[in-house]
Amino acid sequence: MIAFHFRSSPRVVEPSHAIRAVQPPVTETPSGLVASIVKTTASYRSPGVPMATSIAPTWHSSPVFLPVVAIRSGYLDVRLATRPNDSTTWIRSAGVPLLRTPYRIVINLATRHLLLYRDGTLVLNAPAGIGTATDPTPTGHFFVAFFAAAPSPAWGPFILVTSAHSDAIGDWEASGDALVGIHGPIGANAEIGIDGARISHGCVRLLDSDLVKLRAVPDGSPIDIVF
Repeated sequence: MIAFHFRSSPRVVEPSHAIRAVQPPVTETPSGLVASIVKTTASYRSPGVPMATSIAPTWHSSPVFLPVVAIRSGYLDVRLATRPNDSTTWIRSAGVPLLRTPYRIVINLATRHLLLYRDGTLVLNAPAGIGTATDPTPTGHFFVAFFAAAPSPAWGPFILVTSAHSDAIGDWEASGDALVGIHGPIGANAEIGIDGARISHGCVRLLDSDLVKLRAVPDGSPIDIVF
């Protein structure tokens, strides 16, 4: 688990420049489409039906990029990084910059491997340390929320913070949440090996040589955790 306290969050690493601007699609199904939230944005239960909430342009001091899962009549259905897992909401498309990421991450809990795709081509197949039976890694549709500095070299060169939250842990280290991160092995290189292992509290541990290959993945890129 990753604990981020708003008063002492690790310094955020700048997002990758691999993401590129595109024109808003009209009828196509979104694929790798990401909405950049540049200002406080009204949230809608469905197109034209407001909710009593809004989306802030930053989350844990990092810019917000949200995957688009549907487009309808001037509105975008976007994934959220907040609990509960798999939450979505509608926002107006007007004035929202749209970008497209070529990357997709799949974490297969059955094989204990992380797969990275670029434009549909597999570019990384890495053994992973995943959650134990007691503290499992949650399954669902998530995304890259932001990159953060690692608290020590044992965690690898950085932490890729996902939008996933532990289903088993509600409050990790008094942070008020329990975010799932992808990070280094924390000394468990041998346990991860070539087959992966169930060794974490829900986060995904990679060997440093594999973790560095994720640095090119932009914020907002989809992450599917499957079993």
